[in-house]
Amino acid sequence: MPKLNLHRRDHMTTVVNDFTADELQQRLGSKFAKPEKKQPRTPYLTTKAVERRWQMLDNDEAKAQLLDGHTQEQMLCYNKNIENFIGTVKMPIGIAGPLRVNGLFAQDDFHVPLATTEAALVASYNRGSQLITQAGGASAMLLNEGVTRTPCFAFFDLAQAGQFVAWVVTQYDEFRSIAESTTRHGKLADISVNIEGNHVYLVFEYLTGDASGQNMVTISTNAVFEHILSHSPIKPLEAFLDGNLSGDKKATAQTLRGVRGKKVTAEINIDKVLIEKMLHTTPQKMAEFARMNTIGGTLSGSIGINAHYANALAAFYIACGQDAACVAESAVGITRIEVNQHGGLYASVTLPNLMVGTVGGGTSLPSQKACLDLLGLHGSGNSQALSEVCAALCLAGELSIVGAFCAGHFSRAHHKLAR
Repeated sequence: MPKLNLHRRDHMTTVVNDFTADELQQRLGSKFAKPEKKQPRTPYLTTKAVERRWQMLDNDEAKAQLLDGHTQEQMLCYNKNIENFIGTVKMPIGIAGPLRVNGLFAQDDFHVPLATTEAALVASYNRGSQLITQAGGASAMLLNEGVTRTPCFAFFDLAQAGQFVAWVVTQYDEFRSIAESTTRHGKLADISVNIEGNHVYLVFEYLTGDASGQNMVTISTNAVFEHILSHSPIKPLEAFLDGNLSGDKKATAQTLRGVRGKKVTAEINIDKVLIEKMLHTTPQKMAEFARMNTIGGTLSGSIGINAHYANALAAFYIACGQDAACVAESAVGITRIEVNQHGGLYASVTLPNLMVGTVGGGTSLPSQKACLDLLGLHGSGNSQALSEVCAALCLAGELSIVGAFCAGHFSRAHHKLAR
């Protein structure tokens, strides 16, 4: 059947009927009246600035919720993480577990903190975690690491672009020295070149230690970028610190073949009897669902195939002080569910874009540090284990949600727990 867009057509008809042309212009046109309320000029976190912001907002009820006594006692610790501070938001946190992870770096039963407002989410990950643990645990392996920043340069023509690249490829040692002079922990691992007409994109790839590393690679690459502008024998017409080739905070197909952040895979084989007992379905039905899910994802143009990595990662990132915006890229990956040779279930997840760290960013804020402490993974030496826990958590979620769909319980669970 052809799609007539009846809803959209009706909406636009309503807009036209409800407003005259002059009224639409008045509502949608530019307005230059000075705002009645303006923020204090300083964006910094001081007691005086916070109080002035609340005087401007003039809402005692909201202030009581957002700037309670505990927040006031701790607020200076947020100074490096926020501008125009007015308080904190409280979110409910639940735990999923025990989740047994048999990884190269993560070797334990974990109770994973998840911050969410979505009913049934923690229950689903809790069920998947317990299934994995009863089946002996998820095998998890960190495969690769690397965080990129991609400065771009425009030249008059391809000949100039080629001359520029010919110079760049001789400068790796110099670039590495400059980049690593800005950080104690970051290492420039590689530089690759992409030429598009008279444009050149340089892909700087770093190892960032236990930090997620976005700020680190930006500062390091900027130092090299400024050196290039000062010393390149071929001067670009335009140059920018990043040309959007890095995939920062967006889903991209290129990471499926490579890595951005940490690339991790996790897998498990589960006996048929355990699937029937805990998920109330069969390996065969789950495998068939996975096949249809893959076709549906392909038809939709999905980058990668998974059921709901974003649920796990958003809840985990918020609880544990990760950059929540990176869920846009981290939730790319591949889920496979098959019947194994013994009639049981084989399931795996591969996530090439996990942006996680155990130092820096929000990881040392009070609540977020507490969540990492619950895992025993706060601080130096723990980011690789944290990435394996993330992958195992995503595997738990995939098993649970696929089982719910196959058993016909998905809607029932949401109806029961969200009401």
